[in-house]
Amino acid sequence: MSFGPPSDPYGQPQNPQQGQPGYGQPGYGQQAPQGVPQQGYGQPQPGYPQQQPGYPQQPGYPQQPGYPQQDHGYPQQAGYGVQPPYANWGQRFLGTLVDALIFAVPYALIIFGRDTPALAVIGALVFIAVAIWQLIQEGRTGQTVGKKALGIRLVREIDGQPLGVGMAFVRRLAHFLDSLPCYLGWLWPAWDAKRQTFADKVCSSIVIRSH
Repeated sequence: MSFGPPSDPYGQPQNPQQGQPGYGQPGYGQQAPQGVPQQGYGQPQPGYPQQQPGYPQQPGYPQQPGYPQQDHGYPQQAGYGVQPPYANWGQRFLGTLVDALIFAVPYALIIFGRDTPALAVIGALVFIAVAIWQLIQEGRTGQTVGKKALGIRLVREIDGQPLGVGMAFVRRLAHFLDSLPCYLGWLWPAWDAKRQTFADKVCSSIVIRSH
């Protein structure tokens, strides 16, 4: 009694030289026909770049449009590393002295104009105008006339950028803390690690060398 080739219970005959019907790949344990490449694990898939062995390719992180790279305002100077180049007490004192001399001119007009009301009014207007102009310059650029002459600049401690006019005004009001304990706050930068006055510590500001 002879038996024919096994047939598929669904009516399709099985071919031992082929894999499962509809797949076209050799089954487990069978060799692929000669001349036909066998695709298995470890082979690059179509459409995917081949990775170098041992060095997996990581997707890059390009800069998103509209988000410029942050540029800290601290000047790049050799030898300082990440620590800002703090201005010393002498530089701060001389810068304040230069600013005081600028205010001395309109203040003198006010004092010597007691007998001449018009002269006193002119002196007062000049004093106010100079004060406002100095405040705007310090808030926007970090430098008054005195600070610019001494090569120092007032900036935010966190990123080295100017405080802004509003915060610069708040800092000037906070200077009363420097005057309360026998003017100790004005002398504090002489030994403080960050060369800050009490007003600087309250406003998170520092004074650095700009060149």
